[in-house]
Amino acid sequence: MAEPVIVEILCIGNELLRGEIQDTNTNWICRLVNSHGGRVARATMLPDIEDEIAAAVRSAIKRRVSVLFTSGGLGPTDDDLTLSAVAKGAGVTLELDVTAREMVKERYDDFSAQGVLDQGGLNPFREKMAWLPAGSHPLHNPVGTAPGVLLRQGATTIICLPGVPPELEAIITHTLASFITATFGKGGSFQRTLTVRCNDESIMVPALSRVVALHPQVYIKSLARALGEIPELDILFTTTGKEEGECRALVDEAVSELQQGLTALGINHWEKIGSDFQCK
Repeated sequence: MAEPVIVEILCIGNELLRGEIQDTNTNWICRLVNSHGGRVARATMLPDIEDEIAAAVRSAIKRRVSVLFTSGGLGPTDDDLTLSAVAKGAGVTLELDVTAREMVKERYDDFSAQGVLDQGGLNPFREKMAWLPAGSHPLHNPVGTAPGVLLRQGATTIICLPGVPPELEAIITHTLASFITATFGKGGSFQRTLTVRCNDESIMVPALSRVVALHPQVYIKSLARALGEIPELDILFTTTGKEEGECRALVDEAVSELQQGLTALGINHWEKIGSDFQCK
């Protein structure tokens, strides 16, 4: 089976670390990547500190991560530092991008014409959103005012996105649709769920550990519940790849072997309706 595309995520913002805003972007991107057969290897939450963001970007580039998503910090205020930090981490300068400048102006003009904002046009703070890392390309934001940014640095493609979830999702879904297809191809994920009449994971360890070791291409995870609830738990079997048949065969074999092991331990189990091959 071909190796999956490796993705990392940087979610940026003091408000996230202070618990004032809940990060839903990481979950959304993880689900998207998995549905295309990729793998998120790391997700990091960072404060609005340029050097810390730059160091994280530099580290991802050194690891030759295929795709690095950043979320947040693209706006007009002083604490929106993501683009300057990405430029620093990638070893390039910031430059005023004419296309991005026009994108920003058009969005403010549109919102003004709709009566959403009092003033259209540009000011120095709005223009700040058009200063991009040298060599990057602006990404149309169909929902908000700040363009996304795509920068290729060595083996890594860095994609900077706004932190507002509808904006992030719209840029990925619409503006980056062809990039997602070209990067991940026709990959997908396949999942099955086994429900076990047991709420003590330790009893299942002999069977579970053996199957996990024999099937490294299948992610097998038991989902524990709080003691005192329904005395059962679910075990998830997930794999990603290019071919549905290959993914299904890998998961089916792992499920069958665990079923045999659980039966030998005297543990009752049954399968829930599994997910089809998810391929976007």
